[in-house]
Amino acid sequence: MSAMEERLTGWLAEQLPGAAAVSIEGLDRNEVGHSAETLLLTVVSDGDRQDVVVRMRPPSPGLLEPYDLARQFTILRALEPTPVRSPRALWLEPTGDVLGRDFYVMERLPGQVYERGVSAEVQADPERVRRMSEGIVEQLAAVHRVDLQATGLAAVADGRTFLNRELDRWIGEIDRVKRGPLPALERLAEVVREQQPDPCPTVTLVHGDPKPGNVAFEGAEVSAVFDWELATVGDPLADVGYLEANWTLPGFITSVPGALTVDEAVARWQELTGIAAEHRSWYRGFQWLKLSVIVLVAGHLVDAGHSDDPRFVGLAHAVPFLTSFGLRDMDIDEDLDPGPYLPRPERLRAIEGAGRR
Repeated sequence: MSAMEERLTGWLAEQLPGAAAVSIEGLDRNEVGHSAETLLLTVVSDGDRQDVVVRMRPPSPGLLEPYDLARQFTILRALEPTPVRSPRALWLEPTGDVLGRDFYVMERLPGQVYERGVSAEVQADPERVRRMSEGIVEQLAAVHRVDLQATGLAAVADGRTFLNRELDRWIGEIDRVKRGPLPALERLAEVVREQQPDPCPTVTLVHGDPKPGNVAFEGAEVSAVFDWELATVGDPLADVGYLEANWTLPGFITSVPGALTVDEAVARWQELTGIAAEHRSWYRGFQWLKLSVIVLVAGHLVDAGHSDDPRFVGLAHAVPFLTSFGLRDMDIDEDLDPGPYLPRPERLRAIEGAGRR
């Protein structure tokens, strides 16, 4: 048993004081996510077995700063009695004393995630695909119907200031990480700020990253909604804009023939929530801005030597494309230079060299 396994086993035993014997099996790292480290394992206690996920704070600086692990845990705990199919949060370790970084443990829900492609078998069943896409919309609506007062989630944040906070955060990240002028992205930030509408009058829980790739399925039904890192209380139309922006991207189940169209998905969401989806192009432009900034930060982490992850280089390559989508939705037709969005050549060579060794 490694030192990490020993420390984690001891800590888990403390969370199960009635258990005579606690052990862990199958400890493995999940390499799918970009923003946080996850460990997959099985907790064995007195013969009972429970598959769990350990969600660890990423090394700092990370992709999503500031990273509020405790808020994620609080939200997941509050969602347990609701219809939202989120993992049940089990235990929080907030000090970093056990694994060097704070973490929480949640149940591991079953299901297949469709983010990097859809099998031929599923594509051949358009009725199944349609039902899967409907399930995504139904779960997002369930998130937005959560009773903030009954769950205690109203205390998470002031939802009325959500859009201003978000714009300050993501535009501030551009200024923090840029090496020089980024005309296209800075123009997108400018026009999104200038055209900001009044927020949705209905304040709700907001997932923050409701892309179709953060939903798992068993058969045609949603079994789990994952990745609550950006969840808070705010404007539900931001989630709708994010879902719209991602809906037809290749690899997601929603890009497959048979899925609801974007307009059908939004109409269904309105029907389920009773909220009008206004200013749709602005919310899409806002979310393209956020996505552009996140992948810009990925490139910065590589450029500054904080990461050697080649996946971050791949993310950085998307900056001009995502920015162009945002400018399109904001009706800006200008030929703008993307600027220095990639890590410098010497850092790219260093990472390529490390990959060949």
